[in-house]
Amino acid sequence: MTDAPPPLDVVCMGETLVDFLPAETGRRVREVSSWMPHIGGSLANVAVGLARLGARSGLVSVLGSDEFGHFLRERIAAEGVDVSHVRQTKEARTGLVFISLDARGERSFTFFRTKSAEFLLGEQDVDPRFLERARVLHWGSNSLHLPEARVAVQRAVEFMRGAGRIVSCDPNLRLHAWADPSEPKGILERLLPLCTVVKISEEEMPFVTGHTDTSAALEFLHGMGVVLPVVTLGEKGAAFLWQGQEVRVSAPRVQVVDTTGAGDGFVSAFLYGLTRRYTDARVLLGASTESLLELATFACRVGARVVEHLGAVPGLPRAAEITDQMPEDLRPR
Repeated sequence: MTDAPPPLDVVCMGETLVDFLPAETGRRVREVSSWMPHIGGSLANVAVGLARLGARSGLVSVLGSDEFGHFLRERIAAEGVDVSHVRQTKEARTGLVFISLDARGERSFTFFRTKSAEFLLGEQDVDPRFLERARVLHWGSNSLHLPEARVAVQRAVEFMRGAGRIVSCDPNLRLHAWADPSEPKGILERLLPLCTVVKISEEEMPFVTGHTDTSAALEFLHGMGVVLPVVTLGEKGAAFLWQGQEVRVSAPRVQVVDTTGAGDGFVSAFLYGLTRRYTDARVLLGASTESLLELATFACRVGARVVEHLGAVPGLPRAAEITDQMPEDLRPR
């Protein structure tokens, strides 16, 4: 008799890319002298962030059977993420993105992912036996350009919701990548009502909710059926709506080097806290405002730490590095 596979805290489903970070900041792509490859893609970043904090995370994604695909799979596995459901294919190449930064740390992206492997996510990648090991499913919208990928994510979301698990989404919109913006809007309108937790950025509010006011955006998401809507506000922190009360959370003042991955850092820390305190969606309903405020405050600290570093993954902290900033019950034992 074989032992049952260990449980997982969070399974992340979506894009995995190679982020090429510049040797110098404040320059255009054509002016950069050299580049370093790193793990990239919002869902991969969150999976790594969770693992570094001490969570058991897994990743569902598609990579090319090329050197960049092998690079990502090996690097992500080395971080402690379960990559058993990261599929590699010869049908497409691994997506690449070159990131350049201005003097304020604001990003511009040059993508090589028009037909990359991440878009080939399909129903064969949805394994209920893998998903049911997790407390949370976390997904994003960037890989959902093809109908097969949309069906796959919807199937996974519906399975986890039906099992009473927490379903989390950070759309992490890249609207320039869509020929028709009505496509991602339709996806979100269909799937966000099935989510327990939705985190959007301040910049995404008008597209996702039709509102530029944070309070109105939170109310809109709650009206869709989202149990715990969250808006991240950059240097102003974050806001969430719980039991009819809007709660604001401040962010630490830091020296910004690169804003890439700040939202992924926030999400990884927030989900880490949720999995430590709430076993499923039903238990989360009994959470106190004070408890969620504490978790959101910790998430803002992790997000702020990320922007002090070049790149999304380099700034994701390990638990031992920020133990004194963690709520006591989240600290490693």
